[in-house]
Amino acid sequence: MNKETIKLIAIFAMLLNHLAAVFLASGTFLYEILTIVGYFTAITMCYFLVEGYRYTHAKRKYAFRLLLFAVLSQIPFRMALEERGSAELPRLNMLFTLFLCFLIICVRKQMADQNLGNHLAIGLTFLTILCDWAIFAPVFTQLFLWAEDSAKKKKKAYEYSAVGFGLYIFLTGTGKFHPAEQLFYALLATGGIAFSGYCVLHCYNGKRIKRGRRFFQWFFYLFYPVHLLILGILRFSH
Repeated sequence: MNKETIKLIAIFAMLLNHLAAVFLASGTFLYEILTIVGYFTAITMCYFLVEGYRYTHAKRKYAFRLLLFAVLSQIPFRMALEERGSAELPRLNMLFTLFLCFLIICVRKQMADQNLGNHLAIGLTFLTILCDWAIFAPVFTQLFLWAEDSAKKKKKAYEYSAVGFGLYIFLTGTGKFHPAEQLFYALLATGGIAFSGYCVLHCYNGKRIKRGRRFFQWFFYLFYPVHLLILGILRFSH
C-alpha cells in the first residue's frame, strides 16, 4: 500500500469515530466499537508527520499549512464534537495537536542545544493538554522520531504506544463498565493502534501514489474541516 491508501483508511476510521460521537449514545456497544476504530487514525497521522518532516524541503510551509487548517477547522470542530452547555475550556482540534507535534520534531532535530531542545519538547508536549489527543499524540510522535528508519524500533514504538494507550483506556473505564468489559474495551482499543502498525510495518511500500499527488495533498487537508462542518450542521438540525 502507498501512503495515500493508508491515509484514506485513516480518514475513513476518523469519520466513523466522529459519526459515533455525533449520532450515537455514549456507552452503547456500537458507539464504543466505532470510537475504537477511530484510534487507528491519530497514531497513523503521527507516523506520517515524522516521515513528512524527514522528506519535505519546505518545513515552514508544512507547519503553516497545519496551522492554517487547524484555525479553519476549529469552529466546525466545536460545532460537531463539543458538548453543548459544557463549562469546560474548549478543546483545540487534532490539527493543532499535529502542529505542536511538528514543532516538537523541529526543536528535537534542529536545536543546537540538546538540553534546551528537550525542555522545549516537554513544554510543547504538555501544551497539547489543550488539544484533542492530548499527550498521546506527541508521545507517539517522539517514539517514531526515536525509531528513525529502524524497523525493530518502529515495532517497539507501536508496542509501547499500544500498551500505554490500552492501560489508559482500562483505567479511565473504572466505574463506567464492569471490570470484564473494561478489559475487553481496553484490549480492543489497542487493536486500532495494532492495525496501524500492521499497515505501516507490513503493508506500506514507502511510496506515494503516482498520479494525483497534488489532489490528495489538498484533499486530506480539506476533508477535516469540511466533514466536521457537515456533521456540525447535521447535529444542530437533528
